[in-house]
Amino acid sequence: MADKAKAHFIDPMLLLKTEKLPDSRDVIYELKLDGYRAIAFMTGGKVCLRSRNDNDFASRYSSITKALQAMPDETVIDGEVVALDESGKPSFNLLQNYGSGGAPLIFYVFDVMILAGKDVMGETLEERRGLLETKILPKLDEPIRYTGTLDAKLSDLINSVKAHGFEGLVAKRKGSRYEPGLRSGAWLKMRVNQGQEFVIGGYTIGGSTFDALVFGYYADGKLMYAARTRNGFTPKIREELMRKFRSLETEVCPFANLPEKKAGRWGAGLTAAKMVDCRWLRPLLIGQFEFLEWTGENHLRHTRFMGLREDKKARDVVKES
Repeated sequence: MADKAKAHFIDPMLLLKTEKLPDSRDVIYELKLDGYRAIAFMTGGKVCLRSRNDNDFASRYSSITKALQAMPDETVIDGEVVALDESGKPSFNLLQNYGSGGAPLIFYVFDVMILAGKDVMGETLEERRGLLETKILPKLDEPIRYTGTLDAKLSDLINSVKAHGFEGLVAKRKGSRYEPGLRSGAWLKMRVNQGQEFVIGGYTIGGSTFDALVFGYYADGKLMYAARTRNGFTPKIREELMRKFRSLETEVCPFANLPEKKAGRWGAGLTAAKMVDCRWLRPLLIGQFEFLEWTGENHLRHTRFMGLREDKKARDVVKES
């Protein structure tokens, strides 16, 4: 008889970015939720809720932790912590500021890796979802929800996601096994509406805190400047960011492509003259940003800060579109 599997943190299976999802009956489609990936497990009667980098979420999201107490012992599930706005749409900004408002917090579950001491990662996605639907989710109540599949033509799904302002779509191969920590391509993600994570490498001075954030992405191991933004900040957010900045200040500009020779058509370029007003930071903080488009100069137009991300590593942030 095989030894009983002990529930523990398992590195989440990762999504591979793509600009085109497969239009096939061999995949299922899900909404790409704008939240924090989380692994939940029950072992020895205790619930643990961990970020994708294995940081503790249990005390921060206590309502979710409490609701997971009904989960079978020695069980591990995969999902996403999401905050909902007044229209019921996921809002990363509300999640980032959870605790200062009354936004509903939901844990959307979409996979199981260990069930009651049995390792099921070798089962197909369809089989694992069946176990979720019959053995786990009936025991759980709000704020735990199931990430259901989207049953429609791919073209209709893309149009609907675009119209309603959701982040994007996910496609998962029905026969896929759960591959911890891997980005094999069995699970794909496509962004429909513009936005992604960027690394904050500095700020421009102004007022009692700062005027704008300076941010970019990694390419070939080098941090590349992408844009500055003055949008998306409340006075409280500015003060909280400045407290984090103080321990990260450095004299060295972290961006490999600065200074730029000219400001460019939309004024997003950062020249030596403009860099006089910049204060640099060690590139450790990651922010979620929305934007209209990339320009021909490889800058961003109409940017907006949405919040800090604590579930990813700075070196993993690359240009997504």
